[in-house]
Amino acid sequence: MNNNPNPSPNPNQMNVELPEELAEGTYANLAIISHSTSEFVVDFVRVMPNVPQAKVKSRIILTPEHAKRLLHALNDNVRRYEQQFGKIQDKDAPPMPMNFNTPKAQA
Repeated sequence: MNNNPNPSPNPNQMNVELPEELAEGTYANLAIISHSTSEFVVDFVRVMPNVPQAKVKSRIILTPEHAKRLLHALNDNVRRYEQQFGKIQDKDAPPMPMNFNTPKAQA
């Protein structure tokens, strides 16, 4: 008798838990990537209009092997996205700081 409430039909399958506090996600519109011989560091940043200092919202540290797997997974997902929704326009990166074309706040 199996008392596991969530039996896995495939022994190679992994159950991944998404905690409620992370489920909503965090918006970022800039990624800064750096690396050493042993790791890649990806800082996800949110740049906001008329705010001179951007904040890192999340930092992910990967081994070089995992960074390469992420690269392949992103390539595969972008390819599938474009097959379904059309080509993503590859625009030039916006200048820093980003211009949101909004008026400056006044008090």
